Amino acid sequence: MTTVDEFPQSRTCPFAPPPAYARIREEESVAQVRLPDGGRAWVVSRHEDVRAVLNDRRFSSDRRRPDFPELTAGAAAVKRPDEEPTLISMDAPEHPVARRAVLGEFTVRRTEALRARVQEIVDERIDALLTGPRPADLVEELSLPIPSLVICELLGVPYSAHAFFQEKSTALIARGTPPLERAAAIAALRDYLDELIAEKETDPPDDLLGRQIHTLREQGSYRRPALVGMGILLLVAGHETTANMISLSTVAFLRDPEQLALIRADPTRTIAAVDEMLRYFTIVDAATARLCVEDAEIGGQLIRAGEGVLALTYSANRDPRAFADPDELDIERGARHHVAFGFGPHQCLGQNLARMELQIVFDTLFRRIPTLALAADVDELPFKDDAAIFGLHQLPVTW
Repeated sequence: MTTVDEFPQSRTCPFAPPPAYARIREEESVAQVRLPDGGRAWVVSRHEDVRAVLNDRRFSSDRRRPDFPELTAGAAAVKRPDEEPTLISMDAPEHPVARRAVLGEFTVRRTEALRARVQEIVDERIDALLTGPRPADLVEELSLPIPSLVICELLGVPYSAHAFFQEKSTALIARGTPPLERAAAIAALRDYLDELIAEKETDPPDDLLGRQIHTLREQGSYRRPALVGMGILLLVAGHETTANMISLSTVAFLRDPEQLALIRADPTRTIAAVDEMLRYFTIVDAATARLCVEDAEIGGQLIRAGEGVLALTYSANRDPRAFADPDELDIERGARHHVAFGFGPHQCLGQNLARMELQIVFDTLFRRIPTLALAADVDELPFKDDAAIFGLHQLPVTW
């Protein structure tokens, strides 16, 4: 009898996907799982099939649809059909128009213009770390402040409110947060950004939100609720994803001195190391849900309109058909075709910025603190097993 796994699943090892992923990938490729609300959905596990789903318009991202697969129990009950969609929950033709409006803010050229300021922020945080007590919590001193400062400056949001953003972001990504509490966190963020953007409307400043007001007004398409939704998406993503990648990658480098020695000897290798770390950890492995809106065959399996689909990016990034020895950390493998940033029209908007931040952090951290070491056993570290974005709550380090 075919096993029907419960989903989502937690990692039993911080450096490997849930064990069921490999079994599904090798035995079935596309399999049915049971969701927290009792319903079922298909999971797609192989690299080629995950890319196919994420690049196929027959699979909708519109979370307002009543049959869209939900990964938390009770989420459907608080769903609001009239809720303003964000970029990640739009389909064509609405999505490409909204994405083009902000895409210019995250090009390679635009991101490179931020490099000097990001370097300055990283140096300031490491200065503070070095003057503080030992051991120190790298999450508190470095991992969280750096991406938070960068995204706040980019958006034009006061960094003084970062504790508020962090509290609400944590509630949003924790799998155990009750649906009503999650809805309240979104509402609080929406109210804050609505007030902030209203203030910027009078004389739009030269920050991302201000430039969007100006550009969208010129195009005749400005609507404050839509900009508020985009602001929430960028703020939450900016706080959580890069921060957790800094912490996890630091652990991985310190556990594997040979890999660390490669980037110390030649910093031009760091950008490739960043992509390998993104592949190796794939911290957002279950967020790429879709609803099939037209019958489609994926990996030899017919998926019918109305059925939910979950593209397992972590499984895809450990697929031996796409990566030799996929469970090994190898910064020289050339992992740029990973799907840690998704794939297709919804591929992560901020990936250039994330890569640059991580590159600067690792080059600067290990150059300025060559004796950096973990101050606790890996088995004792508090990993985020209960969150939709994997990471670390604290990371004690010394030097």
